Amino acid sequence: MRKLLLITMAVVATAGCGAQPARPAHDSAFVRVDQVGYALDEPKHGFLLSTADPGDKAFTVVDGSGQVVLTGRVGRPTGRWNAEFRSVRLLDFSALKAAGSYRVLVDGTAPSPVFKVAAAGDLFGPLVAANVRFFQAQRDGADIVPSVMNRKPAHPSETHATVYELPRYDEAGTELQGTLRPVGDPVDVSGGWFDAGDFLKFTHTAAYSTTALLLAERDTAASPELAAEARHGMRWLDKMWDDRSGTLYAQVGIGVGNSGIRSDHDVWRLPEDDTISRPVFRAADPGQPISPNLAGKVVAAFALAAQTASGDEARRWLDKAAKLYAQADVQHTGELTTAYPHVFYPESSWQDDMEFAAIELALAGRKLGDTRAEDWIRDADRWAAAYLASDSRGTLGVGDVSALAHADLIPLASDGMKDDLVRDLARQLGGAREDPFGAGASYTEFDAVPHTFGLAATARLFHRVTGRDDYSAFGVAQRNWALGANAWGTSFVIGAGTVFPRCPEHQVANLTGGQLTGAAVNGPNKADKFAELNKFPTMRACSAPDFARFDGQGARYVDDVGAWQSVEPADDFTATALLYFALAG
Repeated sequence: MRKLLLITMAVVATAGCGAQPARPAHDSAFVRVDQVGYALDEPKHGFLLSTADPGDKAFTVVDGSGQVVLTGRVGRPTGRWNAEFRSVRLLDFSALKAAGSYRVLVDGTAPSPVFKVAAAGDLFGPLVAANVRFFQAQRDGADIVPSVMNRKPAHPSETHATVYELPRYDEAGTELQGTLRPVGDPVDVSGGWFDAGDFLKFTHTAAYSTTALLLAERDTAASPELAAEARHGMRWLDKMWDDRSGTLYAQVGIGVGNSGIRSDHDVWRLPEDDTISRPVFRAADPGQPISPNLAGKVVAAFALAAQTASGDEARRWLDKAAKLYAQADVQHTGELTTAYPHVFYPESSWQDDMEFAAIELALAGRKLGDTRAEDWIRDADRWAAAYLASDSRGTLGVGDVSALAHADLIPLASDGMKDDLVRDLARQLGGAREDPFGAGASYTEFDAVPHTFGLAATARLFHRVTGRDDYSAFGVAQRNWALGANAWGTSFVIGAGTVFPRCPEHQVANLTGGQLTGAAVNGPNKADKFAELNKFPTMRACSAPDFARFDGQGARYVDDVGAWQSVEPADDFTATALLYFALAG
């Protein structure tokens, strides 16, 4: 169900869910806007998507009572979308400065969805709260939130779970080889968050998600609920690191089995009904060097916990972080440890994780008066240089945390390194990509939506560390795209706006019929990835609009409970969105 692997289980091809109403003959143009809204002082752009060029046409903006508050002309063409929609034109209503609720009207088209103009905190604070609610829905174990999705305690046996030797897979990562063999004593891996629409738990994604929540807590006016959710993530990460034996556990559950081993992905059920005995896998043998990407992410989480805690608790987190940091395999070559199989979360960079670990250790050390702080700053400088010299530089997301590391290191970096780090942030934001809707991420690669939120968050970080607005408008445009100003006219965050995913591939949401408020989904994906959608006998039927007419640029978007390729939510997706909303609010 998750990410880059087409799970080879009971799947059937399907065109969507539910019969669609006949299309009116006049719907030849559509207005696309950010359906959540626009901050008072930021650019306000939408798009007119048309089957033919509309020429010099007027548009109006009306308030909640239908009164015209702004008029303008349809702006410049931004490109062709697909064979039917041959024109995309910019709509600029930045002159709209008064708080309120509005629609954009263009003659011959339906009104745009309602959007707000408001102070940034009023717009994005509720979205952060919604993202936190998603993490509450993802909780595993006994410490659940019953008011969210009618959740019930799950997997009680994971207080004494069995550890197994690492699984072996075929080259494609689609079939488990042989059997699983237990090793070592039982461990307590209960709690934490489910990774996505299934019930697997990965240290890799949990550490990334927890750092995002902790950064939001540290750097913004975080709510008690956000802080509590960050602590929930930390409690589980603490279980996954055995400080005494030097063992980091990497995964709970298995997503790809074989004819003799049932996997988490072989059944569609509620977690409280789960009868699968789920294996636990280590990242490395006790006391042995640990894959530096995974070690770095967990160290950063521990060190951020030390920065947001106080007294003895802060010191305990720092000591754990320092011990794990020393065990990172900084001579690493070959495949990095993310998940089993690795194709679930392919990752190629690790120097960024070590830079992130070192700078967060340094900040925690300075706060607590630890004499190692200056050494950690020098380490961060060194790892930053190694990242900049590498050939695996990406943009913000679970696979590349360099933007987070750079933003914290720049104020403390050596003089020569400061400028290099600022340039690398600019590199992440300035990639040449022409898109009619201004999207910076690729539609035909996995994780388009979280990459988009990563770009938006990086633009905020760039402004914070430089005081410059070089990429501020670009960052706003990325958020606009993710929240509705795109070809499909949908927000990719559940509950945000008017049109959003109605049939996410999420077992709890599907089986309880609840709305998974605050969840960010993958969004559009390469069209040929949709040849098969997941189907289980226990899946509940779900009806959502058919977006096929708006597919283009080699991409599709399908809102179907079996469409893991586009509407499966995930912790790392939502954590990146949360971090952006917190920084923007």
